[in-house]
Amino acid sequence: MALIVGLCGILPAALFMIHRHRLHRPLTLSGVVIKQDADARNQSPIANVDVSVENGLAVGDVSSNFAGGFGLRLRPEVKRGETITLTFRHPDFKSFDLKDVVSDKLYVVRMLPLHSKAEAEANKAEVLVSNISVRYTTVRSSTENIGNGVKTFQVMNTGNVPCDRRLPCSPDGKWSARVGSASLDAGEGNVFRNARVICIAGPCPFTRIELDGFSRGGRTISTSVLNWSDTATFLLQGDVFRYQVGEVVLHSSVVIFGRTMNFTLPPAAEGPSIIAEMKQSRMVFALGPAAVLSWADCNIRVEKNQAKDYRCELKAGYRFQ
Repeated sequence: MALIVGLCGILPAALFMIHRHRLHRPLTLSGVVIKQDADARNQSPIANVDVSVENGLAVGDVSSNFAGGFGLRLRPEVKRGETITLTFRHPDFKSFDLKDVVSDKLYVVRMLPLHSKAEAEANKAEVLVSNISVRYTTVRSSTENIGNGVKTFQVMNTGNVPCDRRLPCSPDGKWSARVGSASLDAGEGNVFRNARVICIAGPCPFTRIELDGFSRGGRTISTSVLNWSDTATFLLQGDVFRYQVGEVVLHSSVVIFGRTMNFTLPPAAEGPSIIAEMKQSRMVFALGPAAVLSWADCNIRVEKNQAKDYRCELKAGYRFQ
């Protein structure tokens, strides 16, 4: 009974400590910053937005990532239910302040571009950017069947000769045996595939492959065969392939919504560039590591598999056709 009473006293105390810890644990505000637009397809994420809380109530300032996301940690003394003011700043968007009560909700903040769509359409001097595609190279390897390697060999032996423990012997140790070997070389830069060994003459049932150096293929293949009867003949054969490695030029499409262009490149993509028509000319714009363009601001995100995501926003004075 005393034990039960003791546990009853400990349990409420433990629950109180957990509850108290949760109440005093610093809060992190999670949210995303996107472009304000009536068309949901044009509400693209905004990267590099400076997010902070007035009066220094956050543990430092943060910037939104490629997907527009941010996580802002508040100071321990800030409690749920208190009123704070979040500030959002970006050089290409109108400053935005959000006064709200501290809670666990997810924030979706929409910012207005400094140059609206109406202003862009009214600007007759804008340069049209059209027929856009992305060009890149990748290394691609291929193999070509260039022939066949063939070799016959014999394993000389006389059947029905007792082994008398003089190796090699038949698998049951009764008859004297011989081992024969053969190999093939496909040559520099070539490999064997579909290699096989077969007995083509003689007492084949009284033979056995001792060494399989051919099944996996490769530049050289080999085998060793045990024969415990009369002479047998074997065929070692494999298809010869040549590896070819070269650069391949590929093209990828882009997706445009409003003034934003999106595209992705695979991990092996090299030397990417954008091809576009501008001022009635077909132009090529090389994309360096930072994807700097004279007519658009680009952000890049590298995925875990090293694929790259690009999002480019047109600069003032340009528009997509």
